[in-house]
Amino acid sequence: MKIAVIGLGKMGGQIARKLHEDNFTIIAHDAKKETIDEMKKLGMLPAYSKEEVVACFGQDKVIIWLMLPTEIMDIELDNWLKLLPKGGIIIDGGNSDFRLTKERSKKVTALGSNYLDVGTSGGIWGYQNGFAMMAGGDRQSFLEIEPILKTLAKPEGAYWHFGESGAGHFVKMTHNAIEYGMMESLAEGYRLLKEGPYKNLDLYRAGDVWQHHSVVTSWLNELSRDAFKENPELTGIEGFVAESGEARWALGVAKQLGIETPAMQAAFDVRLDSQKGKVNFATKLLAAMRNAFGGHKINK
Repeated sequence: MKIAVIGLGKMGGQIARKLHEDNFTIIAHDAKKETIDEMKKLGMLPAYSKEEVVACFGQDKVIIWLMLPTEIMDIELDNWLKLLPKGGIIIDGGNSDFRLTKERSKKVTALGSNYLDVGTSGGIWGYQNGFAMMAGGDRQSFLEIEPILKTLAKPEGAYWHFGESGAGHFVKMTHNAIEYGMMESLAEGYRLLKEGPYKNLDLYRAGDVWQHHSVVTSWLNELSRDAFKENPELTGIEGFVAESGEARWALGVAKQLGIETPAMQAAFDVRLDSQKGKVNFATKLLAAMRNAFGGHKINK
């Protein structure tokens, strides 16, 4: 199967490599020429323009996987739709607002192709551990690309088709909002250990004990524990914590539906406050966690 991966950043590059190594024919395209050159050295088909991407498919069905920032998604999609032949499949694997996804799907379907939303989680560890993928959109198109998802899920990832267009991105949005709350709770707990009545507690050892089948055993706790092993005082971390947008969308939907989300809201507010300079040991740990799982900048 031939597939073009568009956007070869932290996760897109891993997706391309993982598929390439499982004998998919990968057409590699990115805004940066040097990134495409790197993929060419690995044996992928380089495409330095959108026109080259389409030409690489020849008579084969066009399948493109977009891993693009949400702020440029509409412009990029419109540009691709000017070039792509009918009957293709466009996969949005990035973080997109599910409501926009539904509108984009209508636009693509009207032009004779199909649009799948595949919210993808796994961060910079997906290549090694397998990605978790939450899909929505046309069921038949999902079945066509299922071999791609099976490869990306290896060895310990997973995927599922959750229903009509936008359902995948809705599940991924909710996942990220939950992630905010879990991260915040861990960060506050470690701050309590750090600044509580018992001085010089070994945070790495506390995290290590917790990681051995306690109730809070988790990947996020593992990353926190490892952060303390490497940098016990979190030295050099400002404590600025960015927000990707998905928790903001989730909170907005919850408010519209009258669903109370106090934990998610509190975690979101902490991130906004950190961007205004209200930082502490907990926000430093949040920044360290984000860097560990997603490769996000540890400071502004």
